[in-house]
Amino acid sequence: MSRTAWPRAIFFDFDGVLAESVALKEQAFRDLFAPYGADIVEQVIELHRASGAISRVIKIDRIHRDLLGKPLDEAELAEWAARYVAAVEARVVQCPEVPGTTALLDAQSERARLFVVSGTPEEELQRIVTARGWDCYFSGVYGSPRLKAEIVRAALSAFDLAAADCVFIGDTFTDRDAAVETGLAFVGRRVDFRPNPFPAGTLIVDDMAELADVLAEAEAEGLRPEAAA
Repeated sequence: MSRTAWPRAIFFDFDGVLAESVALKEQAFRDLFAPYGADIVEQVIELHRASGAISRVIKIDRIHRDLLGKPLDEAELAEWAARYVAAVEARVVQCPEVPGTTALLDAQSERARLFVVSGTPEEELQRIVTARGWDCYFSGVYGSPRLKAEIVRAALSAFDLAAADCVFIGDTFTDRDAAVETGLAFVGRRVDFRPNPFPAGTLIVDDMAELADVLAEAEAEGLRPEAAA
């Protein structure tokens, strides 16, 4: 493989990687459960962070079952999920991008396939990506209910991609776990207000401008980040 051929594809998480939406989604959980008191809210945030980038439906279900002791039926869970969407979708569309995102997408979409792989429900995620004007960059925009490793495997198969030719960019341990499960290289994005979730030795960048530099160096020197392990 020529040096300029890597990566053939980049898989991006969305919140905290392309858009600066991590804090506003965390605030939505605070607001949603504020009526239950400050102690419960802090437990909610602890569960939210500990669960990583999984579907908010799963998180809401666990909060009611494990913290409030009031399991939700299907209709109630759908109602709570809808309240969450109403609180965050427009804000995610309007929030700032992670510095360097559009420039990176412009450059990399000319030479690699790009994908979004998120815990956000897929239809909602696609609306957000389209509203931000980013849909033109991506070969696929994928979300829950499928898990990230399942999505990556399906995309590798559908687009005839080898795991060794791809890299996953994420900001949570669940992103790195998906890279481990599928054999992709991994680069973590550091979110300032949250503890570093990655093990020692993980390649970490502050933003997408820095990621552009990492990819340019890899191309120039014929190097690649190691596959996550």
